[in-house]
Amino acid sequence: MLLESYKYIIVGAGLAGASAVEGIREIDKAGTILLVGSEPYLPYNRPPLSKKLWHGKKKIEDIFVHDKDYYEKNDVTLIVNTKVISIESSLKKIICEGGKNYTYQRLLLATGGNPRRLTIPGGDLPGIFYFRNLDDFNTLKKKAKEHSSILIIGGGFIGSEMAAALNENKVDVTMIYPEKYLVQRIFPENLGIATTEQFKKHGIKILSEDLPTSIEATKTGFIVYTRSGLKIESNMILAGVGITPAIELAESAGLKIENGIIVDQFLQSSNPDIFAAGDNANFIYLALDKRMRLEHWDHAKNQGKSAGKNMAGSREIYDYMPYFFSDLINIGYEAVGEVDSRLEVESIWEKENEKGVIYYRKDGRVRGLLMCNVWDKIPWARDIIIKDSKKSFIKSQNNDDIVISKEDAKSHLKNLPEWSLKEKVIVREFNFKDFKQAMEFVEEVAKLAEKVNHHPDIFISYNKVRLDFTTHKVDGLTLKDFDLAYEVDRLA
Repeated sequence: MLLESYKYIIVGAGLAGASAVEGIREIDKAGTILLVGSEPYLPYNRPPLSKKLWHGKKKIEDIFVHDKDYYEKNDVTLIVNTKVISIESSLKKIICEGGKNYTYQRLLLATGGNPRRLTIPGGDLPGIFYFRNLDDFNTLKKKAKEHSSILIIGGGFIGSEMAAALNENKVDVTMIYPEKYLVQRIFPENLGIATTEQFKKHGIKILSEDLPTSIEATKTGFIVYTRSGLKIESNMILAGVGITPAIELAESAGLKIENGIIVDQFLQSSNPDIFAAGDNANFIYLALDKRMRLEHWDHAKNQGKSAGKNMAGSREIYDYMPYFFSDLINIGYEAVGEVDSRLEVESIWEKENEKGVIYYRKDGRVRGLLMCNVWDKIPWARDIIIKDSKKSFIKSQNNDDIVISKEDAKSHLKNLPEWSLKEKVIVREFNFKDFKQAMEFVEEVAKLAEKVNHHPDIFISYNKVRLDFTTHKVDGLTLKDFDLAYEVDRLA
């Protein structure tokens, strides 16, 4: 059977996938693109599902990333309502439900995450909302009539946002969660307690430091039994207990997995022809010098676009610092970096627990900032984190390099076929017409090396030039070695 072949295939028709199309088309105007999504919709933005669609600030037609014409104009084959069930990476092939197969040259996994399920008796009952997609919103919107009741399990991002949204829509809301106060993973105690009190003042019933132990179905909804002995009746249940990265396809492709799909600074997985972006990608957050996996809109948008560019040959290091935002009744906030209440936290208030900036530090260095009812300060916050970090971006000229493993070096060399790996050195030899041409090339290489403050060993023998790339200050090859090798290849 003749397979349909595409230069680029993107699995996951969400924001990261749609943004990858933008990135590809910035670099490659003609390469064929297939975008496959499991939902029956065009790619859409998820934040309005728990925010503006409930507040009347957006309509469903406003949430789509692009209209249908965009994909047609950019020569993108868009297949919706189709699940990819496995990847045969040795054949560069994806296999879809129904038996349809497609081959690729470069593949992006932008498969997002799956809601965590309740593991208690009754946690799998039909009608419990594991709120994640547009179908969930449409169904809940129809059921969430005025004075109907809902129990929200979870006091984190999605639980708090949905409680605020449904409360505004005059639904009777009860929340249950094991922590002491709302959004405890991020908020310092004073802000968390103040926010919890605001929820109570607006009529939301709070059951903190408690957990559901079982659920039963009734004619009108559900009964939930809790650890503390409570019996809670409600028309609806929404479980907002986080997501897990969708890694099933990555596993079928034999990719390296650890809290998501492991990717390098170019968003390549352990297979250099397969990229990952968005909620499922475990990437190096360069400004923080640590691996992270993020589940935010701004991250999916920018990482997806960067992945698309790199699929098309850009070799762009992903050094973006994404922000995230939320609205919780009287508290709106924007945040960037590592905002974790277990860090050293300092709050500077203009009006206590209502307007101010929260600094999150580790070993005295700022790792993240949260701006509470303070707006348009994200660039300022990023600058503070960068200036205070131990190690700034690899693109900077005067910073240490990040050493990469021998396995990662071999993966990069697949895209540098003229180079060879010898011990901890990558080497390439060049032949020129004469000595003059060789010296002109060496001068250009020297300019490139000076620009990034990273200098290879250069050996000249009349019309032959050999470049040895390694880093003498550290034990092993670094990303700068490969960045410079890519630039030299373009020069040659």
